[in-house]
Amino acid sequence: MPGIRMPVWRHPGPWLFALLLCLAGASWGQAPGELAVSGEGFAARTITAAELAALPRVTVQTKTSNGVVNYEGVALFELLKFAKAPLQGEIRGDKLRLIVVAKAADGYRVVFALAELDPSIAPGTVIVADRRDGQPLPAAEGPLRIVAPGDKRPARSARQVQSITLKRVE
Repeated sequence: MPGIRMPVWRHPGPWLFALLLCLAGASWGQAPGELAVSGEGFAARTITAAELAALPRVTVQTKTSNGVVNYEGVALFELLKFAKAPLQGEIRGDKLRLIVVAKAADGYRVVFALAELDPSIAPGTVIVADRRDGQPLPAAEGPLRIVAPGDKRPARSARQVQSITLKRVE
């Protein structure tokens, strides 16, 4: 039809590249296997895969519909201590208001009370896992995953974890 102009495809420019990175779950400034740790009372830092591998390791078992799975990693409480979170002394009084938030690449977040992570208070061990059945975590789960073996359902076993934050509940 005369007078009607059809849109012309133009090169999408840099915005398409940025969009693709976001959709792929890319994390600026964070290499695979690194974990950002921050929170109240201590300086934010990034824990590298090498630092994580050098920390004391624990193995926990979980049951799935396909059988028993062994996850290996670092106790979340020990990871917070390594990051210099203010955890010295007993967890009591005002420290009972501290929570730990783990955030995954897709925005999923899980929360633990700090007291349930302290081995002197709670019986289970929540870990930041980097291995499953002796192998690095598959891409769909890792490179890091929170595993809470004491939970009846794996709702707080967050995969592709990128950050841990210590917060105070008011």
